[in-house]
Amino acid sequence: MSEHRSTARHRRSRKLLTVGLPVALTTAGLLTYGTDLLPQQASAATTAAAPAWATATADGFASVDALGQNGTYGGRDGKTVTVRTQADLEKYATAAEPYVIVVAGTITMNPVGKEIKVASDKTIVGSGTSGHIVGGGFFLGQGVHNVIIRNLTIRDAYQGVWNDKEHDFDAIQMDGAHHVWIDHNDLRNMADGLIDVRKDSTYVTVSWNKLSRNNKTFGIGWTENVTTDITIHHNWIRETEQRNPSTDNAAHAHLYNNFLEDVANTDIDSSYGNYSRGGTRMVLENSYFQGMRNPVVKDATATIVQRGNVFSGTSGRNESGGTAFDPKTYYAYTPDKAADVPSLLKSGTGPRSSIGTTASATATTKAAAATTLTVAKDGTGQYRTVQAAVDAVPANNASRVVISIKPGTYRETVKVPSNKPHVTFQGTGGSRKDTVIVYNNAAGTKKPDGSGTYGTSGSATVAVEADDFQARNLTISNDFDEGANQSLSGHQAVALRTAADKVFLDGVIVEGDQDTLLLDTAAKDRLGRVYVTDSYVVGNVDFIFGRATAVIDRSVITLKKRWDGTSAGYVTAPSTAANRKGILIANSTVNGGVSDRTFYLGRPWHAGGDASLDPQTTVRNTSLSAAVRTTPWTDMSGFSWKDDRFAEYRNTGSGAGAASGNRPHLTDAQAADQEVADWLAGWTPTAS
Repeated sequence: MSEHRSTARHRRSRKLLTVGLPVALTTAGLLTYGTDLLPQQASAATTAAAPAWATATADGFASVDALGQNGTYGGRDGKTVTVRTQADLEKYATAAEPYVIVVAGTITMNPVGKEIKVASDKTIVGSGTSGHIVGGGFFLGQGVHNVIIRNLTIRDAYQGVWNDKEHDFDAIQMDGAHHVWIDHNDLRNMADGLIDVRKDSTYVTVSWNKLSRNNKTFGIGWTENVTTDITIHHNWIRETEQRNPSTDNAAHAHLYNNFLEDVANTDIDSSYGNYSRGGTRMVLENSYFQGMRNPVVKDATATIVQRGNVFSGTSGRNESGGTAFDPKTYYAYTPDKAADVPSLLKSGTGPRSSIGTTASATATTKAAAATTLTVAKDGTGQYRTVQAAVDAVPANNASRVVISIKPGTYRETVKVPSNKPHVTFQGTGGSRKDTVIVYNNAAGTKKPDGSGTYGTSGSATVAVEADDFQARNLTISNDFDEGANQSLSGHQAVALRTAADKVFLDGVIVEGDQDTLLLDTAAKDRLGRVYVTDSYVVGNVDFIFGRATAVIDRSVITLKKRWDGTSAGYVTAPSTAANRKGILIANSTVNGGVSDRTFYLGRPWHAGGDASLDPQTTVRNTSLSAAVRTTPWTDMSGFSWKDDRFAEYRNTGSGAGAASGNRPHLTDAQAADQEVADWLAGWTPTAS
């Protein structure tokens, strides 16, 4: 491993990762599932799952890794405390260490207008619908980061005069903060703004809030710098006059699926809706404007790209022009239909009773109970196909949905879209072989609608784009017949594609030939962690590949002959971004019915010829059969593996070999920083 790529880190002792294995397995000390036996032993320890609302992470720009912060997850790494007084709220919100702070009741600010100065690494969440902040709010100052404010009602600092110049009493104000998520709140009747995102605050997401009865709703900007990156989606803005929002000098402002409503015959009338000012680049899509005056306004120097919006009973300026940006280059999202937005937001915005509910007056919490949907081919379940069950999961579901799949072969393609997190596929048979999801698309296969052919990623039998996905006790397969399709230029045929964070595959089989398991991320600059345990991955060419931060742990990697009976292939093809971790194979077995010395452990995939990538595969503490070549790494498409990150550590078996210039090994010191827990970076996968 080339020394120039290593970075200094604090040396740590070795860590044991507990992943919530079934009690029966951990008690026996064997990782078994049905009649299958895997090579390693597991610890008997288990840990309880944290409540889903306490471990929730942001979407949109708040999820982007930047400024030294990997997404926005608030205080999830700290203690959970319950507060009922202003003194306790202030104590924990201003503390240096991380906290999840549950507001259980109404806290009236003294003096009126007080804004508590929130420190970094905090989640402040209302307990069900009972968390109210009255007569004040929160302030996030310069450099404050990684803050979540959810499920609160913040209200009633209003002093009797709209457009109040004397009382700068905001619900939430940011001056130079970054990585902030404001979600599912009810903000109303304040003396100044409901939300102010000022002074180059950036990487902010504002989602599923009800913003109402106010003069100044939502201001963004107030410097000459074109810096702020912000996502504003699924907010219901009603009975407000201005700044809905007003966006000044934002580098990237993505507004989608918002509902702006001017209610007739009230004492507050809209003067304008969405306003793009200064150097702002705005993408405005699939929003609904009802009765608004001047619904969309832009300065001559600003840009707005509109698409898919609905305007009902509006008047005055409705403007667009210039070029902006593609939000999907920064993060994944799936907008709802604009026509559905009013009903969706009237029922879905504001505090939810399922978020932040505490079991007692202390920090004890319980996660919301999972919903179970059943799938059975014979009609004995709620749905006959897996996709039908996925379609039934509500958008932006806040708690776990288990799709229980009865034994059978389900010949279909399945997609879990990005707006349906917390989904589990659970096979119910006695073995993971009893429940099979299979299809046979490949790169070059014609699409049924005649619109062209699939690419590699589009060929996937199962595609997972939603965070916090789990699958267990089933098989996902692509049975594309290479021999019968020699006319196609390539034979990439993906069984499972993941493009999400916190994907947990436990006790599954993923099988195919070329490009079996695509472990991707939602975007190049997005983190996508995948943990695979107690599982089998089967294939022959580049069959574990992609840019995700992925761990194959305590599993069997089965090498398979090519369609013509020959033995030749590559286990991994990482496409890792620089300064990210790539693919880690640990505590596993690599074997299969193939010829000796015919398979490489990996090669560097610089997708699209991107020289900035730094592909990484580490194989450690793993049994290698004689199928592995004595020089286990090789070049790809003109890129030398020696310029990237490929290494082994303490492997065994007839395919293992001594360290050399063509077979780099980690030192003990390097290996201490390349353990499973280092890859998962604070996430402990737990079955749910």
